[in-house]
Amino acid sequence: MSTVRIEPLLHYYPREKPSYRSPSKSFKLISLNALPKKLVYNGRSFCNFQPPTPRALTLRAASTDAATVETFESTDLFFKETFPLKRTEVVEGKIFVRLDHGKNAKNWMLTVGCSLPGKWVLHWGVSYVDDVGSEWDQPPSEMRPPGSIPIKDYAIDTPLNKSALPVGGDQSHEVKIDVKPNSAIAAINFVLKDEETGAWYQHRGRDFRVPLVDYLQEDDNVVGAKWGLGAWPGALGKLSNVFVKAESSHSKDQDSSNESRDPQQKTRRVEEFYEELPIAKEIAVNNSATVSVRKCPETAKNLLCLETDLPDHVVVHWGVCRDDSKRWEIPAAPHPPETVVFKDKALRTRLQQKEGGKGCWALFTLEEGLAGFLFVFKLNESTWLKCAGNDFYIPLSSSNHSVALPREVPSEDAKVPDSSTEAVQEKKITAYTNGIINEIRNLVSDISSEKNQKTKSKEAQESILQEIEKLASEAYSIFRSTVPTFTEEAISETEELKAPAKICSGTGTGFEILCQGFNWESHKTRRWYMELQSKAAELSSLGFTVIWLPPPTDSVSPEGYMPKDLYNLNSRYGNIDELKETVRTFHKVGIKVLGDAVLNHRCAEYQNQNGIWNIFGGRLNWDDRAVVADDPHFQGRGNKSSGECFHAAPNIDHSQDFVRKDIKEWLHWLREEIGYDGWRLDFVRGFWGGYVKDYIDSTEPYFAVGEYWDSLCYTYGEMDHNQDAHRQRIVDWINATNGTAGAFDVTTKGILHAALEKCEYWRLSDQKGKPPGVLGWWPSRAVTFIENHDTGSTQGHWRFPHDKEMQGYAYILTHPGTPTVFYDHIFSHYHSEIKALLSLRNRNKLNCRSRVKITKAERDVYAAIIDEKVAVKIGPGHYEPPSGPQRWSKCAEGRDYKVWEAS
Repeated sequence: MSTVRIEPLLHYYPREKPSYRSPSKSFKLISLNALPKKLVYNGRSFCNFQPPTPRALTLRAASTDAATVETFESTDLFFKETFPLKRTEVVEGKIFVRLDHGKNAKNWMLTVGCSLPGKWVLHWGVSYVDDVGSEWDQPPSEMRPPGSIPIKDYAIDTPLNKSALPVGGDQSHEVKIDVKPNSAIAAINFVLKDEETGAWYQHRGRDFRVPLVDYLQEDDNVVGAKWGLGAWPGALGKLSNVFVKAESSHSKDQDSSNESRDPQQKTRRVEEFYEELPIAKEIAVNNSATVSVRKCPETAKNLLCLETDLPDHVVVHWGVCRDDSKRWEIPAAPHPPETVVFKDKALRTRLQQKEGGKGCWALFTLEEGLAGFLFVFKLNESTWLKCAGNDFYIPLSSSNHSVALPREVPSEDAKVPDSSTEAVQEKKITAYTNGIINEIRNLVSDISSEKNQKTKSKEAQESILQEIEKLASEAYSIFRSTVPTFTEEAISETEELKAPAKICSGTGTGFEILCQGFNWESHKTRRWYMELQSKAAELSSLGFTVIWLPPPTDSVSPEGYMPKDLYNLNSRYGNIDELKETVRTFHKVGIKVLGDAVLNHRCAEYQNQNGIWNIFGGRLNWDDRAVVADDPHFQGRGNKSSGECFHAAPNIDHSQDFVRKDIKEWLHWLREEIGYDGWRLDFVRGFWGGYVKDYIDSTEPYFAVGEYWDSLCYTYGEMDHNQDAHRQRIVDWINATNGTAGAFDVTTKGILHAALEKCEYWRLSDQKGKPPGVLGWWPSRAVTFIENHDTGSTQGHWRFPHDKEMQGYAYILTHPGTPTVFYDHIFSHYHSEIKALLSLRNRNKLNCRSRVKITKAERDVYAAIIDEKVAVKIGPGHYEPPSGPQRWSKCAEGRDYKVWEAS
């Protein structure tokens, strides 16, 4: 989709999403000052329990139904332990930049500050009027504040000091720089560094720039007033406190062709401004959890109290076990309030806030005969807290309390007294992991052996592969909470995949080649469906197997990405009958059809009593309960968003049961009524991938792909070589869908941009010699592309380097992943070259799991061999495939690329 997006100032931090609603107002912690006569829960009575206090107390229901307080004997408490919890938390603040008159009225003062705690350093330099490009120079000595340190010959490091005036009530840090308006300095450039974490903070992935001359105003990383305009047109919104004060005037008839960049000429204009920009930072937080277990004298059941100083939205994921195997199972009721069942294997309980608001707690009543209580803390969808990497385990038998009674969990640097115990434990872990690895290897060997390939059907082999992928996805989901990065391709691959057996819902066969069947202008014909229908046979003959159609619904914007009435399929591309006919035509020529589903947001039909557009019309006439609560523009009454807000329309709250039910019914209707085979999902950064899994499980599409668009990582305006953090975020989303959907490989597109534009082909190999995008980690879920309706077409938001498009296609059409070709490129002067590469891919049965061996990644050339069948090189440098058992013959060639086949 196309929108005016607010680019993040910093690295992306996932929004923490509460998974449960706020505690019921009717539920209150029991106070000893006002005891109920008897507490009944789920039809059963149980002993009342207060969070432990310095004096252990219990509540006992007397026969007269009057509750009395008794002091436990020491034998009643058979377990108590406090566990340290280490986590990180994202705090938000502001970077502020101010330019105003200094103490000397002739000079100006630039102030840069930050409202977050930390050891902040301003890394800065200047640009002079005659500089070309984005050069930095060291400022003159009189500009340098005290404590400044020269960095090589181009920059200065200046520490920020505590500000006398706080920002927004918070203690801030700032530095002040004297600026002479008549100097030859054209701009001041800077980035902020937090020396505590080593993180650099930039503006839209580039240096901050404060211009002192107006010819630099066109730069998109400028901070300050846009001269001649009342508002900044991009992500910074409207500016306030802008006072235009021209330093000099010039004759109107001055010849502009002779304009000089001398500071005395008309390009000199210094203005006052004040601007704030958002900033976020991860900080380490230490918490603890205390577990106490007592025996209830009345029922002989165990009463387990769990209390912690974690935030009150924390959820405990728990179960019980009956023996030393520690196999999780669900105990009999009663269960605490706000408990739900998770996959019939465990329970999830939101902890209740303590009186006074400091910390939270829960009470668990557990039947006799259980060996232990197992749990982990769930802070949000991607953050779990465990005990030294394992589940917390609390023994429930008082007979073995000597083994488990209060002990401290050793810190990372604590000495372990018994090395033999550690060695035994390490052996057990090694044996366990080796067992799992051997089982998976046996499965892979089973489907790849020549004997079994002859005796087993394709469906049986694919069924085994499907189970391997599910195991890999489930294992990744479990270990993601403690392992920070997805380091290797998790899916075992066979020597050759046989088409076209379907692996699992949403992922196709692995041999798909996708065509995007429209551009940004397609709606203007008002009969696009019929025009596309006429090209169905040609697209099939080229080798495409899937086509992605534009959004079909009635929309406020003509392109379809601001949907209104979801069941109204009369759009600017054509009417519902033309759409059905087009889908049938593509099916006749063997091409599957993807519908473009915009699920993140929806435009309202009516205003509420406050004049806010958040009441929907049509068949799905939702009210403001369907809108997320944390988007200030639309006053939703739903829960907080599970992703990033799209501010141009009401963001839909997918946590609401009625919303998910209606969306699933709508998607089913599209499958049955229109004939769509799968989905392209728009702006999936806006909502949790788990909801996508729900929709895919319900509708069982042939293929599904999500648009998870995110900024790559830059330092000093240069793209970082290591883009693991960027592709990790895409992989995390795919994993949240349980691997049921792929995602567009934005990482690969961005790296191709830098490599081809600057002749830096070494970027196409990561630190381990693998492709650096999502296709290097999870190729079966990577949907590669070089251009689409947003990046190219008439929008050109992120256009691929000019005249290098065929190098991009030579890369994605020979490599693993599912390649996508843009409509504008198919029917252009690239037609014959794309046709040759499509034929090559199909002829050699290259697929989403093909194996890549990178043979060269240097400044001016990249080369790789794929499946030992195809060799490719891109870049102006020289490469020939190695001579050996294969004989290579050139089969495709163009400007700065060549492709060979093995014969």
